[in-house]
Amino acid sequence: MQRAVTGGCVEGMILTTPEERLRRLVLHDERCIQSMLSIHLDNSEAAGLDPKIQALVRLGGLVALGGSCCSYQWAVQAALAVGATAEEVVGTLVAMAPISGLPHVISAIPEVALALGYDLDGAFEELNGESRG
Repeated sequence: MQRAVTGGCVEGMILTTPEERLRRLVLHDERCIQSMLSIHLDNSEAAGLDPKIQALVRLGGLVALGGSCCSYQWAVQAALAVGATAEEVVGTLVAMAPISGLPHVISAIPEVALALGYDLDGAFEELNGESRG
């Protein structure tokens, strides 16, 4: 059985609906992005950067531009996958504050924290409970 690729995205899958393509794009499906937009997300050789540095630079770029929650999740996971530490991810946010402005950094923190496995809402609830009791 031969399967066609309609509209690009994933080899061997038929993606005929705009909704499916949009969903894959927003989730940073790298094969979909490469197929539909001709953008290669794994171009560390072309950039001349170590993959970890490139991943942290991308995270910084998202902060500067005000990325979406899915973008932050993707960027942090990509950085961790190539050896970045939680300290380096947080350091990237701190380094971006003078450039992009504190509001952009503050906006990114909940999603970045969640991607690092830190539940800010839970931490705040815990702090509020301690301050009351």
